Amino acid sequence: MGSASRCFSLQNSCNASSATGILYDPPLGFRFRSPIRKIVRMSATQTENPRISFESLPIKPPSHPTYDLWGVIKSALSEDAGDRGDVTCLATIPSDMEVEAHFLAKENGIIAGISLAEMVFHEVDPSLKVEWSQKDGDSVHKGLDFGKVYGRAHSIVVAERVALNFMQRMSGVATLTKAMADLASPARILETRKTAPGLRLVDKWAVLIGGGRNHRMGLFDMVMIKDNHISIAGGITNALKSVDLYLEQRNLQMEVEVETRTIEEVDKVLDYASQTKTSLTRIMLDNMVVPLPNGDVDVTMLEQAVNLIGRRFETEASGNVTLETVHKIGQTGVDYISSGALTHSVKALDISLKIDTELALQVGRRTQRA
Repeated sequence: MGSASRCFSLQNSCNASSATGILYDPPLGFRFRSPIRKIVRMSATQTENPRISFESLPIKPPSHPTYDLWGVIKSALSEDAGDRGDVTCLATIPSDMEVEAHFLAKENGIIAGISLAEMVFHEVDPSLKVEWSQKDGDSVHKGLDFGKVYGRAHSIVVAERVALNFMQRMSGVATLTKAMADLASPARILETRKTAPGLRLVDKWAVLIGGGRNHRMGLFDMVMIKDNHISIAGGITNALKSVDLYLEQRNLQMEVEVETRTIEEVDKVLDYASQTKTSLTRIMLDNMVVPLPNGDVDVTMLEQAVNLIGRRFETEASGNVTLETVHKIGQTGVDYISSGALTHSVKALDISLKIDTELALQVGRRTQRA
């Protein structure tokens, strides 16, 4: 990373480890730290009730009024430990043994979840030390050693799977988001609420790390009038009227989006907005991207709707969004493109944590995974 290395911390302070120095690993004895490789250290506050200040992180998690990120971590560790703890560790690893384990990328992608992994290790054992040569949002390649954790062996192995599960899922989301965001430009890519139950904030954080934008966090922070609301309300105009009345009576100000499925519905929305003061901010153009037998898509209807709306409201395309179609959709002039696949069909990025890294790399090369 050289002298331009950025250091970041889970506190409001920033501590880079020295390029040289002496480390002590009980199994290995004294040894010198390499003077070549620069390391970025993230330190976690060691308190009985650890809470994070995310201000120093390269990419902050989205905000949520009730989400407990520490609670999610504790739940993940608890489901793994059950009522006995790690019986294999208890049987095979001396309680006082200390080791160093390295994070290895086993395929190319965008790394995400570094900050969350640090939280996991801190929750298991605040004395563990974690160092990174990459930060959330950086590209990694197959075979890259991009970080390490050292301290009590038992603690490292207990935290390993939970930390990796978070990192692998988040990195998979970030990798797909980065690919889609690049192809969608100048349109901006969004995820949806199709996230893993209990991991809403984690999944949406990964989208930000991958270069995407967040759609609404939940049911509380944006009015989104979808097809079922429209059907129950007796039509799209009635639904819009009801929303405007609700917000006015409660003196609420928030973004309002309405889903349209036909050009006729777009006309009705625009007609209503031309006659009434409305809180509407965005129009979703749903399934106006039509798949063709040859695998291409027809975006004629989408383009027509975007041109009809002009710049009066933000526009969002949804439906039939893939890596193969997103570029063409992004050229229609639409402002946003939403894709549920970013989180509901994610392929985890393969990452491992190894103590014997040389043997791990040998096996990886044999199986073409390093």
